[in-house]
Amino acid sequence: MKKVILLVFTIFSIQLQAQSTNKTNKLNFGLELDALPYATGGYFGAGWIGSNKWRGRALFADVNKPDFVTKDGFTKHHIKAYTVLLDRFLKDDWKGWWIGAGPVYWKSNIQSNNSNATKSFDNFLLNGSLGYSFSIYKNIYISPWAGLSFNVSGNDTFVLDNKAYNLPLLNPEASVKFGIYF
Repeated sequence: MKKVILLVFTIFSIQLQAQSTNKTNKLNFGLELDALPYATGGYFGAGWIGSNKWRGRALFADVNKPDFVTKDGFTKHHIKAYTVLLDRFLKDDWKGWWIGAGPVYWKSNIQSNNSNATKSFDNFLLNGSLGYSFSIYKNIYISPWAGLSFNVSGNDTFVLDNKAYNLPLLNPEASVKFGIYF
């Protein structure tokens, strides 16, 4: 985890030195926090780099999926997610509508609700997201968003405590991001 954070900040510092003076081609970078993982007792961090209306994002999240969205018979679905996304804004200056997509790796752990039996499993997903960025103050923004992740591969089905589990084919998400860009 520390290596990923160090790599992201190294890329950002190199990017700052390479910035163009032409505003339309200027590289920007930003940092984001997402409310959903913190609301579930986890954490989130994202960094991005972009030019014109395009940006590439790398993020990690630690999420405790609420039981009301976890399959009956299971509890404490804990997910560590690692994602790389490509986003496209419709307006300049990282404002307004954006759409993004990219691969996602989920490392999960889940527990039976009848015992302490747990199972770890991995999945690869493809994510599509849509959001809207509002400027709060100068380069500080808020961005409500929604996304849908399509389960591509991984541990499709397993049995835990005599109950079958499979990650759904489609996994919806929605939250609010807070960010700053430079």
